[in-house]
Amino acid sequence: MTTLHDRPNTALLVIDVQNKVVSGSHNRDDVIANINTLIDKARAEDVPVVWVQHSSDELVRGSEGWELVPELKPRDTEPLVHKTYGDSFEDTELEAVLAEREVGRVVVTGAQTDFCVRSTLHGALVRGYDATLVADAHTTEDLSAYGAPAPEQVIAHTNLYWRFQNAPGRRGGTVDTAEVTF
Repeated sequence: MTTLHDRPNTALLVIDVQNKVVSGSHNRDDVIANINTLIDKARAEDVPVVWVQHSSDELVRGSEGWELVPELKPRDTEPLVHKTYGDSFEDTELEAVLAEREVGRVVVTGAQTDFCVRSTLHGALVRGYDATLVADAHTTEDLSAYGAPAPEQVIAHTNLYWRFQNAPGRRGGTVDTAEVTF
């Protein structure tokens, strides 16, 4: 249903599953296991897996904290998009990577739910993509000391509102790992 013409394909996005980003995240190990399940499924179905890696003053490129978690193993043939903004499309080559693969729908996983995952979901939808959030394959850290809800509430709320997200000719949606179709 994407508004992007001649883009029949789907890609799996793995956003910022980096050591420092997920070190204190809610349900970390289960989320990473679900992402691995999705990666295996995507690879088995020849669906592109696109990796996204954030850097900033707090997440220095090349540092141990910046590295992807050791449980996830990108293949050399899979694109790795480097970013410095929350939205994985903003000032990156992500759009070109997806266009080259004729992708009009993205299936989104990763971290942080309330920052880069949400920004990328919205960025995809406004750029014409269908954007599906995998409800049990994203996570965030506990920022309740700063006034945010507990992480499980942030995740639940994001799953709830993205479930009904849409725009003319585009749709959002939320599914569990076991229900993902590419």
